[in-house]
Amino acid sequence: MKLWLVRHARPLIDAGICYGATDVPADAAHTQATATQLASLLPSGLMVWASPLQRCSALADQLLALRPDLQLRTDVRLAELDFGCWEGVRWDDIPRSAYDDWTTRFGSARFGGRESVNELLQRVAAARAEAQALGQDAVWITHAGVLRAMALLEQGLTTLDRAPQWPQAVAAWGEWQLQRW
Repeated sequence: MKLWLVRHARPLIDAGICYGATDVPADAAHTQATATQLASLLPSGLMVWASPLQRCSALADQLLALRPDLQLRTDVRLAELDFGCWEGVRWDDIPRSAYDDWTTRFGSARFGGRESVNELLQRVAAARAEAQALGQDAVWITHAGVLRAMALLEQGLTTLDRAPQWPQAVAAWGEWQLQRW
């Protein structure tokens, strides 16, 4: 089985702003270019799972407009990590104490009060298990946090304790990686 993990196109938000669950759009031209590339690459009849955030749903919609043989499934489990009260705040304006608490208890701390990294891992693991149980190739249109969670799950990690465990490498905006199950 193959799973294409696609990161949305470049979001239309100023650099340096914390925006995990904030529903910001993505660059329209970049979204269209990514959809066009994917449309020429993907085999027929795949299920496209997409985060409900518009930077992903717009890409899914454009892909399906080019490839009506694909099927769309919106799944909230593919949304980005929710940074709670820090959403929309410049990273530089977040108090150092908040960072210290997050890195000290990286897996369990709810940075911004909303969601922990381990909670993100749990919801992505549930979506992954469901996709695997279907036994079909699929495409996920999602976010960097979900891609990182999938990398950890591929290594057999379902919980984290320390910040250095969090993967640094991730597909660029509008790029994808292929996992085989």
